[in-house]
Amino acid sequence: MQKNVIPLIEGNYSNLTDTEKEIANYFISNTDIDFSAKEVSNKIHVSVSALTRFAKKCGFSGYREFIYEYEMTHKKIKSVSGEITKRVLNDYEELLNKTYSLVDEKKLKHATQLLNTSKIIYIYGKGSSGLVADEMKLRFMRLGINCDSISDEDIMKMNNALLNETTLVIGISVSGKKKATVNSLKRAKERNSKTILITANQDPYFLEFCDEVINIAVKENLSNGNIISPQFPVLVMVDIFYAYLLKSNEMRKRIFNDTLYELEIRNENSGN
Repeated sequence: MQKNVIPLIEGNYSNLTDTEKEIANYFISNTDIDFSAKEVSNKIHVSVSALTRFAKKCGFSGYREFIYEYEMTHKKIKSVSGEITKRVLNDYEELLNKTYSLVDEKKLKHATQLLNTSKIIYIYGKGSSGLVADEMKLRFMRLGINCDSISDEDIMKMNNALLNETTLVIGISVSGKKKATVNSLKRAKERNSKTILITANQDPYFLEFCDEVINIAVKENLSNGNIISPQFPVLVMVDIFYAYLLKSNEMRKRIFNDTLYELEIRNENSGN
């Protein structure tokens, strides 16, 4: 896995102007080999200054630094014989590569601390994110964490009455545009609850009411379930969370082994 700049482009896509989006589309899907400012500006009919502004919005000092990182990580995708197989595997490979690029260990350690120090954890998500919330609940329960998953908007609202400084609310929204999830996080912060958002949207607005924002990888049409399940990049991040939790606390490991033992005993008694 190599870090690349594509996740940075996609994460800032919604904040770009129309011209900058044209530049972004070019770099996301290009097959060219010459990325000089003059060549690119002529090819997609934008000014060199527009390229500079675009690079800065993606977090670079200028176009030269952007293109250096882009060329360093630009690589050919492995080929396989079947077109459908290749398409699916390439999508998975791309998402894993982007996840590697987006992982921020400092954020993960902070999020792990919030998980370990909270009395009760609520996980909010709608649609496919709600399914991931259910998976997180089951995984976290295996580690002795008192948690619940909620996907119904009305129950999210009612649950706000139970929030205080001892609770943690984790919101899952790939797009970052699910009003029920985002508004519930805002309300949770007003109730002095700690908050974490898992999203592909890198809008700095979320930092106003989230103690931590964990960014995940995204691919065009992912939220529509086109070939790759929209749950996949979130589940990858859940696994990373899980690993951090296991490492952070010896008690978690003991509880995990105890739950594993109980499940084995139950299966033996039931004949499964």
